[in-house]
Amino acid sequence: MQNYFIKMIACETCGLVQRVEKVPVNFQARCARCETVIETRHRDSRGRTGTLALAALLLYLPANLYPIMVMEYMGRHTENTVWGGVKALYQDHMWYVAAIVFAASILVPLLKLIGLFFLILYRGQRWQRMRTRIYKLVCLIGPWAMLDVFLLSVLVALIRFGRFATVIPGPGIIAFTSVVILTILASSSFDPRLIWKEKTN
Repeated sequence: MQNYFIKMIACETCGLVQRVEKVPVNFQARCARCETVIETRHRDSRGRTGTLALAALLLYLPANLYPIMVMEYMGRHTENTVWGGVKALYQDHMWYVAAIVFAASILVPLLKLIGLFFLILYRGQRWQRMRTRIYKLVCLIGPWAMLDVFLLSVLVALIRFGRFATVIPGPGIIAFTSVVILTILASSSFDPRLIWKEKTN
């Protein structure tokens, strides 16, 4: 009997075209040449994505309002938040830098979360093309999160001012790191094939 679950897939790494049978849930299919994952299926992709995105949303405000760095120098106590850093850059006439920091650390994570919730909540055939565009946009803006920049800034402050001042990473850096990680996990958990498999209106 003919197997209707066999399909042809081209590996994105080496370009090898190969036949792949239907992959069971929680399993992966790897390229026969370079062993790149070419097909994978997750159980309850929508539920996992929604849970991770909701957790990231709950931490979004603390990540931007709580201090990411606390410094004590010669009796002066200062707390630096993400939003405070954007305002300070703007007031110092570094508008381009302020715009980049605002977009990468505040706007991009929010847009990514909104996109993920749209993918989860809106279902049916009339939303398929829109959801596909949003999914591609989420994947496109994902790398612009500035987790590595903030961790590097805290590390530089610890090294440069460690002998002259007390520099402590604030609770905001933990919340910000969690938001970025949870958002990455949420977007990677969503199975885009669900968009075109849904038949309900």
